[in-house]
Amino acid sequence: MRAWSFLLSRRWVLLALTVAFLTWMTYSLGLWQWHRLVETKATNAQVVTNEKAAPVPASDVLAVGRPVYDADEWRVVSATGTYDVDDTVIVRYQTRDGEAGVDVVVPLVLDDGTALLVDRGWLATDNAGTADPDDVPAPPSGEVRVTAYVRVDGSGDSTAVDDQSTRAVSSVTIADSLGIDVLGGWTELKTESPAPATALEPVVLPDLGNGPHFFYALQWWFFGLLAVVGYVWFAIDERRNGRRSEREPQEDGLEGAQEDDRVRGPVPVPVAVGAGGAQGDTRPARPARKQKPERKPRRTNHPYARMLEEQRAREAAARAALAAEGAEDAEDAGGEAAAQRDGIAPPSTGSATPER
Repeated sequence: MRAWSFLLSRRWVLLALTVAFLTWMTYSLGLWQWHRLVETKATNAQVVTNEKAAPVPASDVLAVGRPVYDADEWRVVSATGTYDVDDTVIVRYQTRDGEAGVDVVVPLVLDDGTALLVDRGWLATDNAGTADPDDVPAPPSGEVRVTAYVRVDGSGDSTAVDDQSTRAVSSVTIADSLGIDVLGGWTELKTESPAPATALEPVVLPDLGNGPHFFYALQWWFFGLLAVVGYVWFAIDERRNGRRSEREPQEDGLEGAQEDDRVRGPVPVPVAVGAGGAQGDTRPARPARKQKPERKPRRTNHPYARMLEEQRAREAAARAALAAEGAEDAEDAGGEAAAQRDGIAPPSTGSATPER
């Protein structure tokens, strides 16, 4: 466990906390995209089901003062009445394929006096972004039967009605502005009978694709996994470098001992002289071991590495001093042996009778 003790250092603890935060954040973002995907699939399934269903009377789905239920959006309803052209509302800044235009909402007054808001379609405005109700093609006159898709009211400041113009449709604000009773929600025209002299562009149904949510979720989760894998990889690399640094001083010490043997060379054995004056042969020391190629020192500014280099330098100086001392001892021993052979100096052992 000592090999992994560096993980408790301040630097590695901060790194671990950062990786944990990034992992949590990417997991949450991926989960959010996944939930968006599930919601999109559910909405698309509901739209398909409601679009394929047979039309039902508008009064069965909508009511005055009651908002539209989410499950009823894009449901097809039918109604019969007359268009109140004087209360036409223009929905500004509605673009299609990059072209500016408006939507035209006309109340359809039913037999009971309530009104159903019908978006009759889209009208291009030559990049003006708005239009005057008098410039809009007139709807069919007299009694009209329509089928339309139910939509949920908009919300926020964009639903405010100013001079029969708004940016988002809301039955509540339009009813307050026109002073009429309006069924909750609004509708987008599917068919009308009789047909008008000049028809507007029909409604565009919503895109039923799932969008990029699935790939976005995978992307966020991949980023989180990458952070964890990177942390583990760097930790293993740090441990490997630490173990290598611990082995190098031991290997350098072994190489230094071998270098001492090479410098000193064969150590002569002192000559043993017996009583008869015979002397033995000098026995050479064991041969030096084969020299290993020297390792090139690695350049580094790490404090621990500099300390190792200084220690190695001191050990090399000590080995050089020992080698020099050994060489002097060997030279003295060789000179003494030569003197004894030539009779210059008395032998180191035995006894001699002093002259009188």
